[in-house]
Amino acid sequence: MGQSRSPLGVADLERLAARGWRAPEEEPLGGWLLRAGGGFTGRANTALVAGDPGCPLPEAVEAVAAWYRGRGLPPGAQLPGVQARRADAAFAAAGWGRDEDVLVLTAPLAAGPDGGVPVELADTPDDGWLNTSGYLRRAEPVTARAVLTNAPEVVFASVRADPPPAPPVAVARGVVTGDWLGVTAVTVAEEHRRRGLATAVVAAVTRWGAARGAGWVYLQVTSSNAPARALYRRAGFVEHHRYHYRWAPS
Repeated sequence: MGQSRSPLGVADLERLAARGWRAPEEEPLGGWLLRAGGGFTGRANTALVAGDPGCPLPEAVEAVAAWYRGRGLPPGAQLPGVQARRADAAFAAAGWGRDEDVLVLTAPLAAGPDGGVPVELADTPDDGWLNTSGYLRRAEPVTARAVLTNAPEVVFASVRADPPPAPPVAVARGVVTGDWLGVTAVTVAEEHRRRGLATAVVAAVTRWGAARGAGWVYLQVTSSNAPARALYRRAGFVEHHRYHYRWAPS
């Protein structure tokens, strides 16, 4: 993967990523996107703040809060890039707390090499995949699958140390949206780390995406995850932008 600059701006890339991680319920607020997915993940349960909400910002903040509270969910907002600074200030003025930065990394897609590690690819995540990813600890399987599989072209990669029913020791999810591949949920069981398994599942997903015509790849990583950031930097990813979440005071 080379160092070419991504052809999409911040708002367009975030909207594309939202199509690859779709909540079961979505509703526009002007240019913003309200998303509800039963509380499973921030991306599926926050307002994507990209564009003009079509009303003054204090009113938009109140509308976001009311929409989520009406669904029994904690009101949250995803604020990407410098374009969201004014909106971020409005949420901050209303007392919404801030999470750490999440880095969005991009690269031109090149099919990853087969490193000799057997990687299974499936259309849906089984309970073992969900358990390794940690999602079974965060949501019911039905809720998690409703979000994870809500895309036309999606794949779930797994590496196993033992045959089923033993759970995988490494997993990743891939989704193709337009000519972009999104790589998410890259997880390796703690006792199997530093063996190249994260590289293996990411390479398998990139081969899958390249076979479906994707020319670019994006992924997200928290700013505090130094090992993952180093892994992706070695793979040729560069920072496109950052976002963070804000949550309404309880």
